[in-house]
Amino acid sequence: MKNAVKTDQKPVISTNSGDRRFCVAPMMDWTDRHFRYFCRLLSKHSVLYTEMVTTGAIIHGDEERHLKYDPFEHPLALQLGGSDPKALAECTRRAEDWGYAEVNLNVGCPSDRVQNNMIGACLMAHPELVAECIDSMQQAVNIPVTVKHRIGIDDRDSYEELHGFVDTVAKTGCKTFIVHARKAILQGLSPKENRDIPPLIYPTVYRLKDDFPELEIIINGGIKSIADCKEHLSHVDGVMLGREVYQNPWILAQIDQELYQQPDSIPDSRHDVIEAFYDYVQRQLDQDVYLGYITRHILGLFHGQPGGRKFRRYLSENAHKPGADLDVLKAAVAQVARTAKLEEEV
Repeated sequence: MKNAVKTDQKPVISTNSGDRRFCVAPMMDWTDRHFRYFCRLLSKHSVLYTEMVTTGAIIHGDEERHLKYDPFEHPLALQLGGSDPKALAECTRRAEDWGYAEVNLNVGCPSDRVQNNMIGACLMAHPELVAECIDSMQQAVNIPVTVKHRIGIDDRDSYEELHGFVDTVAKTGCKTFIVHARKAILQGLSPKENRDIPPLIYPTVYRLKDDFPELEIIINGGIKSIADCKEHLSHVDGVMLGREVYQNPWILAQIDQELYQQPDSIPDSRHDVIEAFYDYVQRQLDQDVYLGYITRHILGLFHGQPGGRKFRRYLSENAHKPGADLDVLKAAVAQVARTAKLEEEV
């Protein structure tokens, strides 16, 4: 397939793991390769994370389907789910072979399905096992291995337990901890509820940075604006945004200038971004990818703009139809331009 990383033509290992002052969070069903490519058109410097991929999916499934990406996506990190040190080490080695710049271990997902396989937030109750996993992963590769976790689980939510967890894992040499500033309630709340109901406690993450100044601490959870990002960056080393970026991706267009002091790389307009995306979309269509699989990720580009609702509606109604091609996307963009022109005339 064109522009896809192949198992018989693996890329040069990325030596740039990126500056993690701004990261786009791993999100199941959302941060696939199409969305990541789109993100990179908006920000050249943000660090992007894949959806969580389990070790079993890579070892026993279709490795290329799970690990392929476009080199344009770099700096790019793979998030793994698992708790078997040997399997995690093997998948981390394969990730390095594929050219990923970082591998991140998921110790934050609260769903029942992953808990039953000892994946995600339930691992916070087993810091020694997490440390064994991280150590095994680090021994297998030269790229950074990082951890994403909660501030606690269920009734194990004291700062002392969180401190102990970080201290145990850090002793392996792991330097980067991405901390969702909510605890996870593993029994009684759905994954969606776990993203909203447990309160955000940002000072707990700040305290970790104070207690572990040598570590890179990235804060995650409920961050919605550039102003929020700057406030957090006065306490920690980086910020990670998820849903806000997905629902309002234009926020990424401000990141390079506001957080990385790189104004030359910012796009001029939303229309410039979508036009730059056309070539990628056509290449994917040529590989028999359905238009709707790609455009579902860009519905928020014109969020809050004249014609934005028409753009979303047109794509939602037409992109999944048989034979939908690039003209459907261009017609959706035309809805925006037409609405903007009418408003100017009024």
